[in-house]
Amino acid sequence: MRAYRGELRKLTSLPSVWVAVAVGVLLPAALTFLNARAAGSNVDLGFQELAFGVVGAIILGVVAVSSEYTTEGENAGGGRQITTSLTAVPSRWRLLITKLAAVITVVAVLATVSSTITLVIVETLGVSDFGRLPGVVLYWVLTALLASGLTLVTRNGILPLTVLILNTSVVTVTYLLTKLTPLAAFFPDLAGFRMFIERVDLPVRLSPVTGGLVMTAWVAALLAAGFLSFRGRDA
Repeated sequence: MRAYRGELRKLTSLPSVWVAVAVGVLLPAALTFLNARAAGSNVDLGFQELAFGVVGAIILGVVAVSSEYTTEGENAGGGRQITTSLTAVPSRWRLLITKLAAVITVVAVLATVSSTITLVIVETLGVSDFGRLPGVVLYWVLTALLASGLTLVTRNGILPLTVLILNTSVVTVTYLLTKLTPLAAFFPDLAGFRMFIERVDLPVRLSPVTGGLVMTAWVAALLAAGFLSFRGRDA
């Protein structure tokens, strides 16, 4: 429990985390407000915008891991944070579990707050559906864990941030791939959408439960690869 609290303090002390919180809360709310008048009978109003807001969860998942490999200040000896972390928690397995638990906690709270604010805006139009909120929260949490897994493998935050944010907000490469093969519908982001978005133009239609299971399988595989990489590398 002490290690978990330490990881929570470490995570919330990072300046980039507060940037992620601002993005995660303000982006979907602002987009929903702007799109509300033109939405018409769009049953996914608010939920599509929350799919963009997951950028905040991506940032959180990446920096929680990549911050371990940044150089500390001269007062701390100029070493990397991972050395200090392993001194406090020698077990790499325990360190990773507590770190991921902290990520899950912060992202779940962020997703809940962001979803509530966004859906309250939609509620003014009488078309919101709070029953889909758990799907949004789970999608954000799984996306953050996916980002953490990729960062564990690469041990660098730039590549995961670039790939995941671009795919989420600029050019959805995974969606374009569905035009080439229906198997692309099983990529984690597209499968995860099914947990809370009703109208998705994909060649394979997955139920919310199946979509969640597919995304969970991807996350489990990446975290397993990340842990094996983390365990086998020098600090």
